[in-house]
Amino acid sequence: MSIYHGPDQYERDLARFSNEQRLGLAYHWYLSEVNNGGHDQFYYNSTGIVWPDALSAFVAIGAEDVAAIIRVSASRLGGYPSLDRNERQQQLENFNPDFEDLDKELFELEEPPDFDRKMLEFIRVHRQKFFFSGIVEKS
Repeated sequence: MSIYHGPDQYERDLARFSNEQRLGLAYHWYLSEVNNGGHDQFYYNSTGIVWPDALSAFVAIGAEDVAAIIRVSASRLGGYPSLDRNERQQQLENFNPDFEDLDKELFELEEPPDFDRKMLEFIRVHRQKFFFSGIVEKS
């Protein structure tokens, strides 16, 4: 699944996955990027394409505090950061948002790391949506 070739390719690639798997992927990308370089990095990089799914993921697992952080971060980019990376980078330049407070707030929420426990519970509850039966072909 590609986050690098724009929203159309992203949607085509995700079509074969369940919504729950999609949310798990966005959960992973959001935390990985923000923990590495903050919301600036998340939105600047190709991973910013997953932001609506990341919002949905944190709502789905019952982490409304993180969902609120994502909503505020999106509002600082005009309310709906573009799914197109170039347009989103232009939004970052135009709005010049300061995410430092949100980065700090997220880091403080992760003490202790409760998100993974919530995501694992989400996966357990929806285990049938994560089951795969088939052959994976390597190219």
